Amino acid sequence: MQGKKVIPTTCTYNRDGSLIAAACQNESIQVWDRNLTVRPKFHYKQAHDPGTDTSCVAFSYDGTALASRGGDDTLKLWAMRQFNKPLFSASGLPTMFPMTDCCFSPDDKLIVTGTSVQRGCGGGKLVFFERRTFQRVYEIDITDASVVRCLWHPKLNQIMVGTGNGLAKVYYDPNKSQRGAKLCVVKTQRKAKQAETLTQAHIITPHALPLFRERRQRSARKQLEKDRPDPLKSHKPEPPVAGPGRGGRVGSHGGTLSSYILKNIALDKTDDGNPREAIRRHAKAAEDNPHWVSPAYSKTQPKAMFAQVESDDEEAKNEPEWKKRKILRIS
Repeated sequence: MQGKKVIPTTCTYNRDGSLIAAACQNESIQVWDRNLTVRPKFHYKQAHDPGTDTSCVAFSYDGTALASRGGDDTLKLWAMRQFNKPLFSASGLPTMFPMTDCCFSPDDKLIVTGTSVQRGCGGGKLVFFERRTFQRVYEIDITDASVVRCLWHPKLNQIMVGTGNGLAKVYYDPNKSQRGAKLCVVKTQRKAKQAETLTQAHIITPHALPLFRERRQRSARKQLEKDRPDPLKSHKPEPPVAGPGRGGRVGSHGGTLSSYILKNIALDKTDDGNPREAIRRHAKAAEDNPHWVSPAYSKTQPKAMFAQVESDDEEAKNEPEWKKRKILRIS
């Protein structure tokens, strides 16, 4: 403006993005065409009172109107065909936040904005104005704090409100709203169907059933006696296999005729006698009738000569000196 830079406080686009509107700190509202970015297409210098900041500008859904929420406690409606002056202006809407919103309803019939209050001096409201006459048609008491942000969602048809004390609320119509908060609403409890019938129920105590009965501690002897019939718990050995072997086990003897004969009829050749006595039994016969050993020595050694048995002491004396055991005596 006149070669000076100004700081915008808020801006917005229209629905198709062809127009860009911005409110600046010099109380002006400027609208640019997307195709003409050098100079604004629409410009109004004193849109709101000097020394105040415009907190919000919003296009209507049909793109023919613009609403502005000023820091001078006013809400104004501007026509895009005649931007030299506001069409309507509503006052008495206090605001103390630089981001207080205003918006259009999805059908462009209403304009809504919020009001601010001092702490402990009442509650903030959500105020609705009719677009054609700019009459205040409805208002909602939100909470005991200022209403800062508001949004009327076009698809959900629900109003979201944010307050100065950190509270967020969603307003919806059960019939006209779609999804959104309706999905979070607690469903009403279904009424139970009352059926008057007489039944005789059986009372079953769970601890009386064998499945839930706790096992009592028994002595080791009684436990062994109880486990005795069970072959798995008592580790009962497998009985011998009758007949031919199977399952990796060798069958018992006597299953065939040959094994019966070998077991009962065949002679037992095991010899448990003394071999020395068995040899001495033939000594006299060998002396009377020598046949193997004696004839070989009949000429050279007719009389048998045997080595004399010497004691261990004599053998030790006869050993050479280098073989004798040496004893070391320590005094």
